[in-house]
Amino acid sequence: MKTISRLAVSALFLASFSAPLFASAQEITCSPPCQQGFTCDSLRGVCVPSSTGGGINLSVITPYSSGIINLINGILVPVLMAIAFITFLWGVYKYFIQGASSDTERETGRQFVLWGIIGFVVILSVWGLVAIVTNFFSLQTGGAAPKPPTF
Repeated sequence: MKTISRLAVSALFLASFSAPLFASAQEITCSPPCQQGFTCDSLRGVCVPSSTGGGINLSVITPYSSGIINLINGILVPVLMAIAFITFLWGVYKYFIQGASSDTERETGRQFVLWGIIGFVVILSVWGLVAIVTNFFSLQTGGAAPKPPTF
């Protein structure tokens, strides 16, 4: 009985994620048919000039990518930077002020400082990776996102 329920859950999980693939498999045709020099864009069902060449239509992807990049740069990175900074300051407080006479408190303070620095490194690395991907694919952000520090 247990294997049947596992099989049913696996089948349901697979079916729920494969259903959009079947929906996106349909092809939209242009009505009326396109004139000479134009091709049918099967995603939107409109005629586009043949000189565009095909490939990835960035006008469809750009709003989503800009929204994700603005969310990461505008909300996620500043919150994570604040958490890392507070963790670092808490470690400095525990090391120098609270743990000045106790070796165990100094050790916990040292661990907080270490994790705060590791947090800064990870956050700046992810921020740099987002900037590299943005520049590589020529994606445009909303312009309100802060820039990472430069030296």
